[in-house]
Amino acid sequence: MSKLPKIIWSKIDEAPALATYSLLPIVNAFTQAAGVEVVESDISLAGRVLAAMGLAEDELSKLGEVVLQADGNIIKLPNISASVGQLIDCITELQGQGYDIPNYPENPANADEEAIQAKYAVCLGSAVNPVLREGNSDRRAAKAVKRFAQKNPHRLKAFPENPKSYVAHMEGKGDFFANEKSITCDKDQKVTIALNGNTLTTIDAVASEILDGTFMSIAALNTFYAKTIADAKSNDVLWSLHLKATMMKISDPIMFGYGFTAFFKDVFAKHADTLDALNVNPNMGMSDLEKKIAGHAKEAEIKADFLAALESDAPALAMVDSDKGTTNFNASNDVIIDASMPVVVREGGKQWDRNGDALECVAVIPDSTYGMFHAEMVADCVKNGQYDVTTMGTMQNIGLMAQKAEEYGSHPTTFELAEAGTVTVTAEDGTVLMSHECEAGDIWRMSRTKDIPIKDWVRLTVERTKIEGIPAIFWLDENRAHDAQIKIKVDAYLAEFGHPKAFESAGYFFAT
Repeated sequence: MSKLPKIIWSKIDEAPALATYSLLPIVNAFTQAAGVEVVESDISLAGRVLAAMGLAEDELSKLGEVVLQADGNIIKLPNISASVGQLIDCITELQGQGYDIPNYPENPANADEEAIQAKYAVCLGSAVNPVLREGNSDRRAAKAVKRFAQKNPHRLKAFPENPKSYVAHMEGKGDFFANEKSITCDKDQKVTIALNGNTLTTIDAVASEILDGTFMSIAALNTFYAKTIADAKSNDVLWSLHLKATMMKISDPIMFGYGFTAFFKDVFAKHADTLDALNVNPNMGMSDLEKKIAGHAKEAEIKADFLAALESDAPALAMVDSDKGTTNFNASNDVIIDASMPVVVREGGKQWDRNGDALECVAVIPDSTYGMFHAEMVADCVKNGQYDVTTMGTMQNIGLMAQKAEEYGSHPTTFELAEAGTVTVTAEDGTVLMSHECEAGDIWRMSRTKDIPIKDWVRLTVERTKIEGIPAIFWLDENRAHDAQIKIKVDAYLAEFGHPKAFESAGYFFAT
């Protein structure tokens, strides 16, 4: 007897869970009539925590096997890319329900605590997507949905006359974009990443995959933060920080922490001894700081100093929730650039201050790798006015995402350097593939993009554009080391998939 066709429906957290409770029974009503079975798989944060502690099945690993099967069919709802704060809250809630699991050791003091932290680490950040992404993404709006949006446009506020809003990102030397080096592997081999000759990690590199190495200079980052804070004050605009500390779970929380301390530098300097004694980590934000100072003799004084800093000569600070007094620095995962920057545009280049008033802002995006795009977007609105939803077109997005492609800042190949010196990436035969001179505290990272996902990305793009009769833009900048390597492969695969002529005549363009 043949098995029924099966669809796996992922059990997730928060709002998507509500969608499951309301929608899944309806789905089941249809699928049962069609002889299709729908089963749930718990890959929620709580489920993953229990699996990490050996108290539940590792459903995520099982789904990692399913996506390799030709008949695998998974409906994945949006999942939490958990921050440390969210993980701690989840652990506390599970403990309250009777689960015997240890606390998360923020600062491991011994080997046992290091082992516990390592087990929990698999639950942090972009833990789900890299496991399930065996194919590239193809995101598009259905024509009916687009027509509805044009006939029923959502609210977009006009930019004011003589607008002052802008995006600030690092320029010149210092950020990930400026320091990036990239190579294409010539064979399968072990590649070692080391700091001053001491191995940080070793990876099994694959022939034809692209390896990128780069670093964020913390000295340059601090200089950048200080300048943007001063500029925001002189330009009389609100200051806001936009990062992606959930997916980029190693790099961006660190950058968040430096932004937090830069904005409140006098408060952190004044109370340095107390905050250090209480193990306050700026990377975790104001909410964690308040928890750790609760009940301390200096709690009231520290809170008063933070409030006084907001009322001093500092620029206005963006708020996550003005009614609750929740600032941009409440927690690193409160502001996610994918969602926060569209809000800046939607509100006419504005965000909210402590009084709930919408003010023009400088959106601070340190790394120019993606800061440049957002800067151009806001600058276009400043120059030409707000977008018109009733007339603007649509753009399909075919993303290079398979097999952990381009997962920056979240890999186990991202490091906060403990000392100054030389980071080297060395081939199996001892050849140094790339190196960087860094300072203590700098963030060094490697990302990997395998050849098969790139080839599939080009194939998918060619097929879709032929079907729909639309041009394609490969968003690649030859001035960026990574993109230059990608473009070599795209050139070759475009010819292989039936476009041997000039790309422009075939409807293919490279954007810089």
